Amino acid sequence: MAPAFSSELSYKILSFGDLSGWSEDDHNAALDVFRNTCGDMKDPDWRSLCAASRDQSDARAFFELFFRPVLIEDGKDALFTGYFEPELDGSRYRSSRFRYPVYAYPREAANKPWLTRRQILQGGAMAGRGLEIAYVDDPVELFFLQIQGSGRIRLDEGGVLRVGYAGANGHPYRSIGQELVRRGTYESHQVSAEVIKNWVRRNPVLGQELLFHNPSYVFFREVNRVPAEKGPLGAMNRSITTLRTVAVDPKFTPLGAPVWIEKEGQSPITRLMVAQDTGSAIKGAQRADIFFGTGDEAGREAGRLKDPGRMVVLLPIQRAYALLPESAI
Repeated sequence: MAPAFSSELSYKILSFGDLSGWSEDDHNAALDVFRNTCGDMKDPDWRSLCAASRDQSDARAFFELFFRPVLIEDGKDALFTGYFEPELDGSRYRSSRFRYPVYAYPREAANKPWLTRRQILQGGAMAGRGLEIAYVDDPVELFFLQIQGSGRIRLDEGGVLRVGYAGANGHPYRSIGQELVRRGTYESHQVSAEVIKNWVRRNPVLGQELLFHNPSYVFFREVNRVPAEKGPLGAMNRSITTLRTVAVDPKFTPLGAPVWIEKEGQSPITRLMVAQDTGSAIKGAQRADIFFGTGDEAGREAGRLKDPGRMVVLLPIQRAYALLPESAI
């Protein structure tokens, strides 16, 4: 990871004793998740630590021996949110019920920025292309499938189709929750995924216009090689793990790195996770999205999460000290 430079960017090396709840965590569970993706990390120091991790029987000692906790801050408040793998009802075939297409990536979208969400859905650019992977019965759930980036479709004809992120149209993500707050429809603390879904369904015409407020549009691909019991593929093209995978901004946190989470709020979380995913709304050194699993209950838990706290990245020792200014060493 090349450091991202900012006038407010700071690095501080902590001790493991500074991490609230460190000694109580299940370090073996975190080490298993780290092993799932560390083999795909390219830098020699990470590859060496990945190799060393295979022989470890004491996971806590492994992390404390080979890593140092680094607090990376960019002047912005920490924010934790949650994400999940949604399950939608759909079909391979269009019908009066299943009429909202899940599109594969069109080659023209490589020329970014391409068409906006409104232009894609109302301009006819996708008609007759054969890019429909499946059809679902709810445009609001489809919108949130795009926000999550992956999901499962329960097929009306039997079976389950898993889809993953294939690409986007190149337009910036704009939050429709923030737009509802800006309009005065809700206060900031009232907004959640379920609140937004219910508002759009109660107001179908205005709701469609609200969805168009976000010009970003995500395309999908079928994911056939992931067993049903495994999590969806993350940014490292490996299955992610419930409450052990976190999405981060890779400008600040290397994908594959262990990260210590201290999420505050009504249901605090202190545990070691692994940065295995990214997200279009996850921007900043202290911005993180925690993976809550698959299905409606996971979605409700993830949708309620909007809490402060602190994220500390565990870096190889030499890499950690290399980030400090010479005056601090």
